[in-house]
Amino acid sequence: MMRSMDNAADKNAKGMTVARIRNGGKAELARALTFVEAEADSEAAAAFADEAFLAARAHVIGLTGPPGVGKSTLINALLKAWRSEGLRVGVIAVDPSSNRSQGALLGDRVRMRTDPEDNGVFVRSLASRGRLGGLADVAFPSIILMRAVFDVVIVETVGVGQSEAEIRSVADTVVMCVQPGSGDSLQFMKAGIMEIPDIAVVTKADGGAMARRALSELEGALSLATGDDVPCFLVSATSGEGFEELCDFLKRMAVSAGGGEFERRRHAQVQDWLITSVRQRYGRAGIEAVGEALTHALDAGAAPFRLKHKLINRLSLSFQVGEI
Repeated sequence: MMRSMDNAADKNAKGMTVARIRNGGKAELARALTFVEAEADSEAAAAFADEAFLAARAHVIGLTGPPGVGKSTLINALLKAWRSEGLRVGVIAVDPSSNRSQGALLGDRVRMRTDPEDNGVFVRSLASRGRLGGLADVAFPSIILMRAVFDVVIVETVGVGQSEAEIRSVADTVVMCVQPGSGDSLQFMKAGIMEIPDIAVVTKADGGAMARRALSELEGALSLATGDDVPCFLVSATSGEGFEELCDFLKRMAVSAGGGEFERRRHAQVQDWLITSVRQRYGRAGIEAVGEALTHALDAGAAPFRLKHKLINRLSLSFQVGEI
């Protein structure tokens, strides 16, 4: 079964390279994303994803916060600003899946205003597929591919409370959005949420005193919970208040993206993704069977997607013959 899957994937992968995707426009990128999502378990998709993994160029920004906070409005403003500077921007917008139908509205393409003819911006909608953290397993290779194509990649998550913490497993910089007068200050005290952001933004700054009070509460909660000085911004994407300061700070974060902290975070992200993938399919027995080998292989610089393909094949055979 695995061999026939690989044969079909080999045909779909013919001629597919990162260089070709970078120069091929939206249709070529959409085809590549569909390939790494649909053929995720194939050797051909793993090899292509590893090529993208080694060709990383983008700063990945995770944008999270509750529904209605204004994430899409903020993304629209960021897209406009960055495109005016000539930066190529990719967006992965994750919408919640229905528990009943497993489908998703995927409405971000409607909420985000982009020019269909502009090959410098691309919006990809994904369903969360029931993952509480808001990120389906296929989101990771999609992000890796877009990271190799664009200058900036934004990942917008579902925004469902403490489970938002999963955004840290894919983003270089996490921006948490809250809005004034929403009761979000009660959420600030939950440790899981306090561990999320590298940057915090109070949206709808035109709310006056209410917005300033929300900013003060947020700064206090972050200081108590983390002991770190997490930058907090009061921003209105419609009036422009505080927006330039946020853009400048994100630009400085991007400049530092080659530093050791980013490399450590990306290494941890790959390890977390691999462990989660194995656990979802084979449970604790699978982790116990390959956990040590996985860690050693990654520390030795193994290509993560082909490593996953190899481990899944090994575990599949072991379960078939009753070794596990």
